[in-house]
Amino acid sequence: MSVPAVALTATSPRRPWLGFALATVALWGVWGALSPLSAEHGFPDTLVYCVWALTMIPPALYILWRSGWKLERSPRAIAYGMTIGLLGAGGQMLLFHTLTIGPAYFVFPIISLSPVVTIALSFLFLRERTGWMGTAGIVLALVALPMLDLSFGRSADGGLGWFLQSLLIMLAWGLQAYFMRLANDTVRAESIFFYMTVGALLLAPAALAMTDWSQPVNMGLDGPWMTAGIQVLNAIGALTLVYAFRHGKAIVVAPLTNAGAPLVTAVLSLIFASVVPGPLKIVGLVFALIASLLLVLEPERDPPAPLP
Repeated sequence: MSVPAVALTATSPRRPWLGFALATVALWGVWGALSPLSAEHGFPDTLVYCVWALTMIPPALYILWRSGWKLERSPRAIAYGMTIGLLGAGGQMLLFHTLTIGPAYFVFPIISLSPVVTIALSFLFLRERTGWMGTAGIVLALVALPMLDLSFGRSADGGLGWFLQSLLIMLAWGLQAYFMRLANDTVRAESIFFYMTVGALLLAPAALAMTDWSQPVNMGLDGPWMTAGIQVLNAIGALTLVYAFRHGKAIVVAPLTNAGAPLVTAVLSLIFASVVPGPLKIVGLVFALIASLLLVLEPERDPPAPLP
């Protein structure tokens, strides 16, 4: 059975969002551990984006096939799906440029706080609430996220431009998660993901244009083909995230997936690459672990009714 089939069937009837959220954590955790291999083998990040956009196509077609090719074509469905896709893909494109003018050890902690945007909007406009365990888990996750990405090194030039761009990426990804939850109230998850794929593909030409073709590009098996094998984990993780937001609360799903995935990545890096995190990241990992457990153990309260 394929990974999507497992993710779409092996979920709890009582808390279906949890199975999808944990699938996202696992997929993105493994993807995070493997993703540096592309650059190490001479395949640039801009082309990684193009390959990732292409790997979105098989999961999109698969879930449409499972749903009987029922693609919603209403203006609302298209608007929601394209907004979600362009926010996510646009943030990724902006990140390429931001990392060329700003220090990564400041950029990533800023953008890792995107769940703050999702939680705030969901609390204010969707009236989502959680108990004390969920609240404690959310707070710990938000504290842990910048610590997981924080590292120290030499500063880069670029003025405050990188800071403003980092805030824009944080805003874009926070809004993406919020709209993903909002859209699931009226649009089928299969249609949402299909239009997300279209949005990602629309920005692929821009990524190609940003590629520095004066540098050698590895086009062998350990170039685009290995990258495709890695990025399909990212794509399937995005699919299971859509289903997690379909069945669960954004204020729980967003911090759980954003804190849990780096935890899996760190464990895998420690096991297979003997990469020992610094003291600050170790504290962040402990916080992320406790936060994930609290969010998982929080009793279900007023679950949203998914679309048929």
